[in-house]
Amino acid sequence: MANILNKLFDFNKKEVKRLEKIADKVEALAGQFESLSDDALKAKTEEFKNRFQNGETVDSLLPEAFATIREASRRVLGMFPFRVQIMGAAALNEGNIAEMKTGEGKTLTSTMSVYLNALTGKGVHVVTVNEYLASRDATEMGELYNWLGLTVGLNLNSLSKDEKREAYASDITYSTNNELGFDYLRDNMVLYKEDRVQRPLYYAVIDEVDSILIDEARTPLIISGQAGKSAQLYVQSNAFARMLKQDEDYNYEESTKGVTLTEQGIEKAERAFGIDNLFDLTHVRLNHAINQSLKAHASMHKDVDYVVQDGEVVIVDGFTGRLMKGRRYSDGLHQAIEAKEGLEIQNESMTMATVTFQNYFRMYEKLSGMTGTAKTEEEEFRNIYNMQVVAIPTNKPIARDDRPDLIFATMEGKFKAVAEDIAERHRLGQPVLVGTVAIETSEIISKYLTKFKIPHNVLNAKNHEREAEIILNAGQKGAVTIATNMAGRGTDIKPGEGVLEIGGLAVIGTERHESRRIDNQLRGRSGRQGNPGVTQFYLSLEDELMRRFGSDKMKSMMTRLGMDDTQPIQSGMVSKAVESAQKRVEGNNFDARKRLLQYDDVLRQQREVIYKEREEVLDSENMRALVESMISQAIENQVALHTQGEKENWTLDALEDYIAANLLDEGDITKEQLENKSPEEMIAFISEKVTARYNEKEEAMTPERMREFEKVILLRSIDSKWIDHIDAMDQLRQGIHLRAYGQNDPLREYQQEGFAMFEDMVAAVREDVAKYALKAEIRSNLQREEVAKGQAVNPKEEGAAKPKKLPTRKAENIGRNDPCPCGSGKKYKSCHGVGQ
Repeated sequence: MANILNKLFDFNKKEVKRLEKIADKVEALAGQFESLSDDALKAKTEEFKNRFQNGETVDSLLPEAFATIREASRRVLGMFPFRVQIMGAAALNEGNIAEMKTGEGKTLTSTMSVYLNALTGKGVHVVTVNEYLASRDATEMGELYNWLGLTVGLNLNSLSKDEKREAYASDITYSTNNELGFDYLRDNMVLYKEDRVQRPLYYAVIDEVDSILIDEARTPLIISGQAGKSAQLYVQSNAFARMLKQDEDYNYEESTKGVTLTEQGIEKAERAFGIDNLFDLTHVRLNHAINQSLKAHASMHKDVDYVVQDGEVVIVDGFTGRLMKGRRYSDGLHQAIEAKEGLEIQNESMTMATVTFQNYFRMYEKLSGMTGTAKTEEEEFRNIYNMQVVAIPTNKPIARDDRPDLIFATMEGKFKAVAEDIAERHRLGQPVLVGTVAIETSEIISKYLTKFKIPHNVLNAKNHEREAEIILNAGQKGAVTIATNMAGRGTDIKPGEGVLEIGGLAVIGTERHESRRIDNQLRGRSGRQGNPGVTQFYLSLEDELMRRFGSDKMKSMMTRLGMDDTQPIQSGMVSKAVESAQKRVEGNNFDARKRLLQYDDVLRQQREVIYKEREEVLDSENMRALVESMISQAIENQVALHTQGEKENWTLDALEDYIAANLLDEGDITKEQLENKSPEEMIAFISEKVTARYNEKEEAMTPERMREFEKVILLRSIDSKWIDHIDAMDQLRQGIHLRAYGQNDPLREYQQEGFAMFEDMVAAVREDVAKYALKAEIRSNLQREEVAKGQAVNPKEEGAAKPKKLPTRKAENIGRNDPCPCGSGKKYKSCHGVGQ
């Protein structure tokens, strides 16, 4: 272990030395560029663009480009990047992560790399965690880029397609990660190429890169359409769930948040709903609704996981504490919570398009990021994104006093001690920032402070509109600010007059987060740019992290020593134990994200094939060759299907029926005409007739209308089959883990079955296109139509499954291996049975 750490440390030392040499080159040009007039400095942009077009590389332009924007930044913004900021920008340009401590000026650092790469004309995306920061940075830094002759776009959720296209066409585009991902998905659902808004993905600089690529990596972005109504079912299952008792009727596993009915609970459900067997296939929907209602009651807590606002359930981001309006938990959980809270229940949805941030951001030609805390996740960045983490030294040495944790027996004792500490610091005039993990905790602390008559501000998801104003004053003398994790991101708390003389900002943590990075971000609010400051975490043995990782022994030790709730333990050993618990959780989370990526890679490969095919349809003027090849393949497949084995076993009457139903008119090709032919001769005979029919169809209308008709049927077939396929893959994914019980690797099974299902889907697209191309009547008002109306959702539940349709039941009981009643001759599971 020590060797690995030494190697990493050596790597960082070497990188820092190398970056220092780059900084030397840039700093050596400072005097030369300072002497330029404004017009001469502005003219540099056009000069660099021409040099790039004439074959110079981005790296060769770096020293001069950095020197240009450095000098421009002094003139426009009144800020001159430090040496360490040049080093950070050089790391960003190489597609790495610059780890720079809070307060080291990451926003200004990024301008150098962004400016340099924008000179290529391919477009640079600056990615932030929310629209407030995107708007702020686009306005403030946009002034600098505009001065140098570059265009700046701001991509917001509220923009029209035309406005988005304009934002993406700019040299530099500011956007949130969600909006970029959703625009990518929407671009691959458009019906006309002119409707696309994004350009090819070239270079992205991600602010708070760990939040976006690690914390949100398990969250798939989803475009969903509405499925059938099921509101009443959730009302009934919610009423039933309220009657159940924990440990008697159901078991709840806190570490996994899993809820399961006991035998007694199952019997109660069967009696309550008047059914014989809850696990009968006809009760799949009811069983699912009961489980989700139980989960809503047992593991989803109001003001922690969600809040109720304006009659709606609004998800709270567990990492930042922000409200996530417009997003819904998937798989019916949102409906179950709505029923629990007595709100109007909205419909479940079906997935139309989906991508994870992991796969979206890996599509960029070059990817880089900045954060104050990335070293703890270095392995993940390297393995998944091929990005190195380079720890950039601070501009001035850190003077902050990070004290060992104080541990109390109970939460009550902890909160009381926190309130007393705040009161004492407030008396001295020292500003205090109190960090909490949940909204609930922030409100408890607030009550204590109200009791002590201490004026304070609470910054949580319920009042984040006042965020900027609250943060602006948080560093003033005597200010007390209670904040959820959201205040640990992208905000700068500046110390007021006289604050540094009394010790700087005091940061008090009321609980350790399961990720060390979040704790480090909170610490980093204090002691910026070499200023004094102090940080102290207060823990209790009843905290979730402590409960999950063996606080019982410590509790009994405290009792044996006769320690009451007023006496905390302050020990480095305990802090190390907490840190090791956090490392275990981080390790588990990394494994889960890695596993998710392995599963998602199966869908990624399929998505690339479909989106490429779709792009070809939109971009090409003539799709006749593709349609004809699909018809040929459909004919070959059907002939092969009906001519298996010995000649006496051939099913030529079924082949005749297929041709009449899907390709030609009844009687155009008969069984008798096929009987004396080999399969190859049949294919040639049918193809000849089909081509003649196709030519007739084209003659009956103009070639232009025929080309548009081909696009209409191709897009409709690809889109409808792809949506069904995503849904079927989702259902396969839900139950694949059960294969482990049969000593099979679920991932391998998912890959194999997913591939087989994809092949079936491609065949189904071909069949569809062949049928529509030859049998569909062409209307005079020929128009491309959306298969379904979609909306963007981003489920935030830990390990959330993607939304899916409720199971549907056929009136007749068809076995998976029975012939499909549609007449295709395939087994039901391979034809219309997928995902049923």
